[in-house]
Amino acid sequence: MEARSQLRHRPPDSVLSIYHNYSKRLSLRPASRAAYNETMPFRRLPLFALVLCLACALTSSCVARRRLIPRAGNSKPLQSADLPTLLAAVRKQYDAIQNFSATVDMVPALGSTEKNHITEYKDVRAYIRFRKPSDFRLAGLTPFVHTTLFDMVSDGADFKLYIPSKGRFIVGRNAIDQPSPNKLENLRPQHFLDALVVQPVDPQTSKVILENFTDEDNAYYIVHEVRELPDGTLHLQRNIWFSRIDMSMARQMIFEDAGNILTDARYSEWHTYDNVPFPKHIEINRPRDEYAMVLDIVKMEINKGVAGDQFVLEQPEGTTLQTVGAPPAKGPAK
Repeated sequence: MEARSQLRHRPPDSVLSIYHNYSKRLSLRPASRAAYNETMPFRRLPLFALVLCLACALTSSCVARRRLIPRAGNSKPLQSADLPTLLAAVRKQYDAIQNFSATVDMVPALGSTEKNHITEYKDVRAYIRFRKPSDFRLAGLTPFVHTTLFDMVSDGADFKLYIPSKGRFIVGRNAIDQPSPNKLENLRPQHFLDALVVQPVDPQTSKVILENFTDEDNAYYIVHEVRELPDGTLHLQRNIWFSRIDMSMARQMIFEDAGNILTDARYSEWHTYDNVPFPKHIEINRPRDEYAMVLDIVKMEINKGVAGDQFVLEQPEGTTLQTVGAPPAKGPAK
């Protein structure tokens, strides 16, 4: 049994013969040469194999793989800019617009992502009027019937809101001291104006920081506007995003003192209207007030003048007047 076990583990004759022949040849060599070859095994490699290994090590295709990063169909190198250039771009965009009249398709939505529910409504045809410094009007029509769904106007300090379906005429200040549980009462024309006409950064009252937010999925410059509060703490007031693909303004976020987002506006599909660039697609989200709007420009006229009577909104007869912060009147106004 022991002999059979040894036989089972015995190498084949061909292997033994090669081993004996190699040992015999090695024993005939001088001792110094055998020791040298044992300490330098690399010299036994053929020359062409050595050259091939070096060539592969020095060739990038052997050790690396090139991969393109697609960004909205753009394969060109990203553009670069510094902070003064970006601030000047915001100022230039603001100074270029004195007034405008726009016809838009609007999709209103109620709810918020924090409460995990958003209700979108059918497309609403709306009309927007703006005149510097802060005159603004937004009127929406009901789908199909095209009667007035809502009409709001603001002079920058005060606002008026008319809702025919409820027979209510709401007036008050643009500033919201205490948000109302009735989200309709938190609606302000100024919210839309701040999103549509981006204010330039005032270096006298704010500090600015530039962030380069670029990775495989994003390519933006973000200008952070910081304000110092009376107690010395710093408050992130706003940030403005620029796409590094074409250096267009892509997003604006406005914050309250507690750090919560007041307005999140996104801009895309920039077009030139009357020699002035303006985004054709605008998304405005007010998470704290739980409403949002998506605007698509249908027609736009810039700097062609808007008459003053376009910003006059009188209370219709038979409607109930309500002042924000006060209880609604019991009966309709005369």
